[in-house]
Amino acid sequence: MADVRSRILTWAGRKYLERKLKKGVDLLSLLPGSTLMPLRRRSLDPVPELGATEPVSRLPLPFGLRAWLVTGYAEAREVLVATGKFSNDYTNLMGTTAMSAEQNPGGLGFADPPDHTRLRKLLAPEFTMRRLSRLTPRIHAVVEERLDAMAAADGPVDLMQEFALPIPSLVICELLGVSYEDRADFQRHSMARFDLFAGVGASFGAISESLAYLLKVVAKQRESPGDGLLGMLIKEHGDEIDDRELAGLADGVLTGGFETTASMLALGAVVLLRDREQFDLIRRDDEAIEPFVEELLRYLTVVQVAFPRFASERVEVGGARIEPGDIVFVSLSGANRDAAAMGEDPDLVDPARDAAPHLAFGWGAHRCVGAELGRMELRAAYPALVRRFPQLRLVVAPDKLSYRQTSIVYGVDSLPVLL
Repeated sequence: MADVRSRILTWAGRKYLERKLKKGVDLLSLLPGSTLMPLRRRSLDPVPELGATEPVSRLPLPFGLRAWLVTGYAEAREVLVATGKFSNDYTNLMGTTAMSAEQNPGGLGFADPPDHTRLRKLLAPEFTMRRLSRLTPRIHAVVEERLDAMAAADGPVDLMQEFALPIPSLVICELLGVSYEDRADFQRHSMARFDLFAGVGASFGAISESLAYLLKVVAKQRESPGDGLLGMLIKEHGDEIDDRELAGLADGVLTGGFETTASMLALGAVVLLRDREQFDLIRRDDEAIEPFVEELLRYLTVVQVAFPRFASERVEVGGARIEPGDIVFVSLSGANRDAAAMGEDPDLVDPARDAAPHLAFGWGAHRCVGAELGRMELRAAYPALVRRFPQLRLVVAPDKLSYRQTSIVYGVDSLPVLL
């Protein structure tokens, strides 16, 4: 009887969500404060409550939904690799009638095999180091252009607006092959998407607008394929992938590679500005940048929670019995601060630490396909910044900066500095 009642409550809750989401209400705004704990931080660190949870614990959700929070490193990897036991399909939450085709985010993050396998097989070759190496000169040029613009400014500079945001936006333009006459429009859409994800989530209407714009970009590439990612996919796999799928992949590249890199650039600068020893080491030693970037990725983990997983069958993780249909949230920030995997003092930045591979880019089949591109941008930007402006300093104390609240991708609203 109790099981029947639970199923009825879950059905009613999902119908309620469908109605709200059709109206463009942000999903996270419907959740109680206690549920949002995994998205909260104190400055750059997760709140203590996150580290105090069991590796797998129940997460209180309204609407009759059953959810679990995974914070242990080993348990997180177990869930992330189990694509046969967990689904990423967004319609598990919304229902197939909750959104139109124009509102479905699409892309790799919300796809299951065999669609995910097919799309990733098409996309992955474009993100090999061999293919990405063609972007190296352009990445360095973009960084230098931004440093020149900052140097020409009078008074304090907002490092977020003038450095962290433009670099990934322009690099993604180059990667996708957006034509020069369209780059101003592309940047406007990038910034708008960033603003939406800075809060508690994007509405279906915002997703529709972004995808509609990208469909126009794809249509131009169909007419005259360029040398960028979209053009290459069309030239090599034109009959295997339709415009909707191409736009979804482009949107995934935009949302996955723009905001995350922008947040990393800004928050990494905060770390450098509060630790002058690291600042000077990066400025002097070319070999110091690679381990520093890897440790920053672990320490900051700007994507705080992985795409939600939906249990396809009964499964046990970390001693918890997860039922079919249950939602599982993997806390990447929690897993990357797990001392059992990361060694002593995981709340400190230590590029020399002996640790397990971090989960900042996820793990398994859904690991971020653009991880190497993000690394390339970070490795180029940090040394260039501290070498151009060795006296760089914050205008305000680090604890006075305006960090985002309950954000899936953690970041800072502005970063005023003196050069």
